[in-house]
Amino acid sequence: MAVVPFENPFRPSAGHMPPYLAGRVHEREGFQTLLSQQVVTDNAIFTGLRGVGKTVLLESLKPVARQGAWLWTGDDFTESNSLTEGRIAERIITDLSLTLAPIFVRGQLELPMGFTSQQATRPRPLGYEDLRKVYDATPGQPADKLKAVLRYAGALIRDTKIKGIVFAYDEAQNLGDRAQENEYPLSLLLDTFQSIQRSPGGLPFILVLTGLPTLFPKLNEARTYTERMFEVFPLDRLTDDESREAITVPIEKEKCPVKFSKDTVDTIVKMSGGYPYFIQFICKETFDVWLSKVAGGQKPIVPQEEIVRKLDQRFFAGRWDKASDRQREFMQIAALLPTAKKEFTVQDVVSSSKDLLKRKAFSQASAGMMLKTLTDAGFVFRNRRGKYSFAVPMLDEFIIRQMAVAANLPAPFGEPSAT
Repeated sequence: MAVVPFENPFRPSAGHMPPYLAGRVHEREGFQTLLSQQVVTDNAIFTGLRGVGKTVLLESLKPVARQGAWLWTGDDFTESNSLTEGRIAERIITDLSLTLAPIFVRGQLELPMGFTSQQATRPRPLGYEDLRKVYDATPGQPADKLKAVLRYAGALIRDTKIKGIVFAYDEAQNLGDRAQENEYPLSLLLDTFQSIQRSPGGLPFILVLTGLPTLFPKLNEARTYTERMFEVFPLDRLTDDESREAITVPIEKEKCPVKFSKDTVDTIVKMSGGYPYFIQFICKETFDVWLSKVAGGQKPIVPQEEIVRKLDQRFFAGRWDKASDRQREFMQIAALLPTAKKEFTVQDVVSSSKDLLKRKAFSQASAGMMLKTLTDAGFVFRNRRGKYSFAVPMLDEFIIRQMAVAANLPAPFGEPSAT
């Protein structure tokens, strides 16, 4: 059977826009509401586990803002550019200059080239140097200097048709104050925008942050007023119907020669757990298998075992390899708990470890310390007082598979399903 060449429509890469963004209607409507504020009092936080689509959602909001006459600026808050107050300010100034440069110009004096030449002024884009001069010329702390830059930007857009500027930053969980080094980059960010927004004739600047579920508790710990400053949108897995749309719509709207049966779609929905990244990954692998099987005259299937092994290597193994042996023991116990997919407590792990580890069991104190270490490492997070959850989606299933391999037992992959 001849198969018409067709580009695989699924893109399981970090932050890449999928061919169809399923779900997230509530979050998009909430963002639209923020854009309609006459005086900005509310900002937005989008939180969720890795692979739930935070970066993709943020990217999808950019054209929404621009259609509403808002400028959009921002980037990732990496660990390196979030270390100090100066680096945070530098990040914001750099991003702001890139956004303003195509719109605003400045006159630059050109020196005469000959005896009869006269001085001339030529237009040039507003650049980083212009904003940096404002920053450097302002006395005070980095927060005072950054506020001066933002006021300068606000004055530029005041008499234009621009409604405001959205400052959107991903991976914001990397932000954190470090009192021992007298550096407060997180507090600087919050204080700056809160001050700018509540000043007389507050500037139309909206702060949008995305990050892991540890983000909002960290912000609230730095400044208690963040509860009133942000509207929080927790991103959960997609519903079964939304997952099916994410699988079928890209194939249907592109007139793709591949058609997944209902059984195949149901299998992918179950395997993915409703996590957008997993849907993209499994669909891409299934699509490629379908083409090769059909081209060879074979009946296509969803090779669950092969796909899960590949997903383990791509998504889970790198994180797991960073854990110590004792950390792995702790997470193995948590993964075996009946409530592992939802939440667990220190006492749950302590009690179970007495049966599973005997003399190496965790005490209440050691389990509490381990949870703090695992939280800092991004393996777990505290979702409410005394309750913890895995910060990586379906990590419990991966851990159980690794335990099966270590014990030389068949890993629980499930049976392949017919297409």
